[in-house]
Amino acid sequence: MADKKTLVLGATPDASRYAYLAANRLVSKGHTIVNVGIKSGEVAGVSIEKPETIHHDIDTVTLYVGPQHQPELYNYILNTNPKRIIFNPGTENSELRRLANEKGIQTENACTLVLLSIGDY
Repeated sequence: MADKKTLVLGATPDASRYAYLAANRLVSKGHTIVNVGIKSGEVAGVSIEKPETIHHDIDTVTLYVGPQHQPELYNYILNTNPKRIIFNPGTENSELRRLANEKGIQTENACTLVLLSIGDY
């Protein structure tokens, strides 16, 4: 399987959160990750950074930020210009989906953990 460099948006060092589980699963499946969030710390051996530096080599942004907190991240997400955005359960947002699609970014309502478990990531 090819490495799909993934930006985990909403990364957290809290082991009970899905973003934490996804970051670890992505790394265990051979994907490079960039952890971005508001909490300090690290996940899967990768430090969590603030949403400031734009990464231009991202294949997938996997969202773990609720729609009510996404508008302040629109520019960050869209300027990253990933190939796709995965809206994990609870993060679905028709406005961000539309903006991404207008830029040619694929969007998917899916669960990163499920996609990885069935080999369809």
